[in-house]
Amino acid sequence: MTTARLASLHVYPVKALAGTVSEELTVEPWGPAGDRRWMLTAPDGNQLTQREHPRLALVTAQPLPGGPSGRSPGGWGIRVTAAGREALEVDVPPDDQGTVPVQLFRKKIEVVPAAAEASAWFSDYLGEEAQLVYMDAPERRRHIEPETSRPGETVSFADGFPLLVASLSSLHGLNSLIAQGDHADEGPLPMSRFRPNLVIEGTAPWAEDSWRRVRIGEAVFRVAKPCGRCVVTTTDQSTAERGKEPLRTLARHRRFGDQLVFGQNLIPERTGRVRSGDSFEVLA
Repeated sequence: MTTARLASLHVYPVKALAGTVSEELTVEPWGPAGDRRWMLTAPDGNQLTQREHPRLALVTAQPLPGGPSGRSPGGWGIRVTAAGREALEVDVPPDDQGTVPVQLFRKKIEVVPAAAEASAWFSDYLGEEAQLVYMDAPERRRHIEPETSRPGETVSFADGFPLLVASLSSLHGLNSLIAQGDHADEGPLPMSRFRPNLVIEGTAPWAEDSWRRVRIGEAVFRVAKPCGRCVVTTTDQSTAERGKEPLRTLARHRRFGDQLVFGQNLIPERTGRVRSGDSFEVLA
């Protein structure tokens, strides 16, 4: 009998940018340490993501504990790279810097703007004005929607929940369905299309539909709800080109109400370290 385990871990320091693979990470109440603590916005404060700018997939952000200067204990600076461009290193803004309001989906939250040169780097890359901002205090900045959370549960700049888990067996199942469809030439798709934090192997395809509570390493998670997918999943994360899949196939086989579903959203109940290869256990 195959033992289910954690196959890989992924962190996305800047929302919408390419992430990095980690051998281990610390799960905090609002998500993995260093995950989606940064975001890009337009001058009016609205978020900028791959939905509108697929080229953001070609920019990689790596977390730097304490930042390039090491002057931000507990903060996560970043190093940003893109082909043909000079690398950008950004420190966490100082504690006494003021906040600005931004719009993240339907909510307004207060965040801290990054140094001007960081915003200039992204403005030049996108060909339009952009601002890089930092979430300094997730514990008081952004609460998870009350319909699926408990009082006091918060999240960083992730779409709605602290972590996303997906399984390799479900990806194989989805790719088999794509191979039978009208756009078979677009498959098989890699897991990067779905931008999970945690990838599990050794479970049955679509077993995650029945999970309610799970343990990985030191951490325990409540399974909040299936993850509804958007146009970002149709974006090739290595070329920024868009196709029809997986949304065409998800619409035929994985429609839950008005959402096309792949993966599950998680909320930490017990924080701690998780490592690649850790055992995975369904608790309920």
